[in-house]
Amino acid sequence: MIRGLLCVALAGTVLASCSDVAGGQASASAAPSVAAQRGDGLPYEIPDTEVWDVPDPVSGRDYQLFVALPQSYGTQPQRRYPVLYVTDADYAFPVIRQIARRLNIERATLDEFILVGLSYAKGEGGAQSRRRDYTPTPNGPSTAPRDAVHGKSVAYTAYVRDQVLPFVAARYRTDESRRLFLGHSYGALLGSEILFSEPRLFSGYILGSPSFWYDRHHMAGREKAYAATHDDLPARVYMYIGEYEEMRPGDPRYAKDVNMVTDTRNMDQALRSRKYPSLRMEVEVLNDEDHFTIAPRGFTRGLKYLLPAKAK
Repeated sequence: MIRGLLCVALAGTVLASCSDVAGGQASASAAPSVAAQRGDGLPYEIPDTEVWDVPDPVSGRDYQLFVALPQSYGTQPQRRYPVLYVTDADYAFPVIRQIARRLNIERATLDEFILVGLSYAKGEGGAQSRRRDYTPTPNGPSTAPRDAVHGKSVAYTAYVRDQVLPFVAARYRTDESRRLFLGHSYGALLGSEILFSEPRLFSGYILGSPSFWYDRHHMAGREKAYAATHDDLPARVYMYIGEYEEMRPGDPRYAKDVNMVTDTRNMDQALRSRKYPSLRMEVEVLNDEDHFTIAPRGFTRGLKYLLPAKAK
């Protein structure tokens, strides 16, 4: 039974819970199929999705989870599914949901999975939430607003660990040995922080266009600190970066002030040099892509890396 719906405004990428949802739950009769979309200028509804309020009792902030169940979930009641948690859910959740469905149209390309989108805090814009929740230190870039708050990723990780993961595990048939993380840009910075502090929180990581430049390459130091006290890194990691995410003066296709391709390659080299026996990693520089165009392609390749369909 569909317990909630996600609405997408056609004029933008902002996601919001539908007016049909009350406290994260709606009756089955309130869940229209695609063919039954209502007119009169109302928001477009994504069928077979759910919205849940999961507040953070420590910070007092209200967050939501967007959930999309695999198509076989209702017909295979004994089956458990891997779970993919994605940051920046306003954008990533609907895109990844559709990519996953399209890849399985003609043949099983991906293993089916439960998709969970991590929303921004209610009442906040995406920039405000992600600056605070996804970054590891208070030393944000000089281009940020003077009153911007950075450096609360440890607190946000604790919220995900202590509130979000148990909430999802209690309500869905999850395979807890296959919890996966996907983040892009600052979201990938958050994923990297988790990787070097609590790597077993997720078994696989998709880190897209990671902001390793942040705070004078703070994450490079986190990698070194982890290596100094550990002889293994138990995770599968896929990193992607766009060809144009590198400075090349005079060419407008390229980045203006950061060398993210170099940073990603340096992180790749550092991790491979550790020779961690349990680390499985792939890193790709995707041609003809910049920081704003690369995500759908990177999502696709990351999903195929972490969730390939099992051979029959």
